Amino acid sequence: MQKWLIVAALGAFFGPLAQADEALAKAKNCTTCHGIGNKIVGPGYKDIAAKRAGEKGAEAALAAKIKNGSKDEWGQVPMPPNLVTDAEASKLARWVLSFK
Repeated sequence: MQKWLIVAALGAFFGPLAQADEALAKAKNCTTCHGIGNKIVGPGYKDIAAKRAGEKGAEAALAAKIKNGSKDEWGQVPMPPNLVTDAEASKLARWVLSFK
């Protein structure tokens, strides 16, 4: 019973944080090109997280790609720069890397 209460409390605490990051991704139109587990135009978030797993500095590198765009990493279609602040780019990178 205690374990269930702990899990419920953690879900209540972290649930809104995950939704806030998803809301930011939707607000910045990230979900137009990226699915959680599926490729749309660009790779799915789970694929990105898997590729970056264990990479030193992955969050900063991904945040830079989110903000400045990238090309030739996932195929021929480039990802354009996004109108995000440094803080938003970091928040989005953390969220994407949380997918396992």
